[in-house]
Amino acid sequence: MDRLDELKNKYRSALDAIQRLGVRLTHLHVQDNKLFIQGAAPSQDAKNEVWNQIKAADPAYSDLTCDLTIDPSLAPQKTQAAAASASAGASASTRTYTVKPGDTLSKIAEQFYGKATDYNRIFEANRDKLSDPNKIQVGQELVIPS
Repeated sequence: MDRLDELKNKYRSALDAIQRLGVRLTHLHVQDNKLFIQGAAPSQDAKNEVWNQIKAADPAYSDLTCDLTIDPSLAPQKTQAAAASASAGASASTRTYTVKPGDTLSKIAEQFYGKATDYNRIFEANRDKLSDPNKIQVGQELVIPS
């Protein structure tokens, strides 16, 4: 295992939080034998959650450099449909996810549920947009059921 994989494994919970919270990464590499993370979080709360996960992995974070700024434009925008379903009493645990390059439903399911085999939950919740679980598009906004 190379150093990058070793450090990514160590800080897996922080990296998962980065993806889950919509933090946009600009750099993720090894620099000076440390994991270097740089990017922008959609809110102070998201930034704090990432740091909480970092500190949980290693309170001294001696092998990590993390530089996160805050960019409110990254915050998810409520669509009219989302606003309507929220006002209709929809579950607060319904989330959305924007497909990124390299994503698969299995990879997204692993991120949200911890099991890649739960991809069908996402597929079924997005039947209005998806006809085949193997055909998702970068930029598509998917509903992630709880």
